[in-house]
Amino acid sequence: MNGRLTRIKALGLPIHTRFTKPFGDCTMGVVEPCQARQIEIVEVGPRDGLQNESVILSTGQKIDFITRAIDAGIKRLEVASFVNPKLVPQMADAEAVIAALPQHKDVHYIGLVLNKRGALRALETAVHELGIVCTASDGFGQRNQGQNAGELLTMATDVMHLCQQEGRVAQVTIATAFGCPFDGEVDPDSVVAMACTLAEHQPKEIALADTIGCAAPGQVAALVSRVAQAIAPIPVRVHFHNTRNTGLANVWAAIQSGAVSIDASFGGLGGCPFAPRATGNVPTEDVVYMLERSGYSTGLDLDRIITAVNWLGDVMGRGLPGMVSKVGAFPCNNAEQSS
Repeated sequence: MNGRLTRIKALGLPIHTRFTKPFGDCTMGVVEPCQARQIEIVEVGPRDGLQNESVILSTGQKIDFITRAIDAGIKRLEVASFVNPKLVPQMADAEAVIAALPQHKDVHYIGLVLNKRGALRALETAVHELGIVCTASDGFGQRNQGQNAGELLTMATDVMHLCQQEGRVAQVTIATAFGCPFDGEVDPDSVVAMACTLAEHQPKEIALADTIGCAAPGQVAALVSRVAQAIAPIPVRVHFHNTRNTGLANVWAAIQSGAVSIDASFGGLGGCPFAPRATGNVPTEDVVYMLERSGYSTGLDLDRIITAVNWLGDVMGRGLPGMVSKVGAFPCNNAEQSS
């Protein structure tokens, strides 16, 4: 028996007892029962996961997707975006989706808005939160929303005030926080300054988005840490794409540096219509597996997520990029281990 298990037995603890801290932070030689740190998973598959797909799901299929996510324990979901249906036809039924959503007192739905026009549409529905998007780079802002970074910052603060007047929750995402497909590198000082300006208007949270999947863990750790300190006590959420296979490492760096919420998509589905070569989001099942095995708590049922991912792959007519759904959770049952 290895030394770690010997210490556990000497303390009279069950073998499955978790460490007091996630493994990356734990103090060797001391093992105690613990309350795992809670990390919120925001399921963005029904919005970001579908918006760049050639297969357009029906309203009923979207509700089925959302219901399966809720059954797996998801409490917060991006369910629609209020954008031009000619540009993003996958989101043309935003109002119909929100009207048909299952109602649970502890489940919150987010509608994405890119401008005041979209916000006014969202406020006509019963969506709980408006997710406002501004951008850290002029190039992406012009192509995605027709405005530069400064103009979008003003738009975001105006929409926040509108939401507050209407008694609705507003949160903001800073897109291209780690790099832009058109302008290249993004100055982290400008991202921190933008986050500070947004924080003055008291959004529910501020998210940093790696819109094209160019970020690396060291960069993530540095920027998340700076923003988290600058805007405290407003929480930091992060949004990563796995374009260059750094997504999970970036999630880990972010939570170690102060992020408390992670955007993820069942199966790793996703992409941005306005960001060249931006592939899927970090897969929900892969993120949950990594965090739970590392001593964090997500409150989610991994087996149900895997079942839902397999269903979604059938609906989309192709295999999805997530890895855990291909092999299942660990430990496997005896039948799986012997096969």
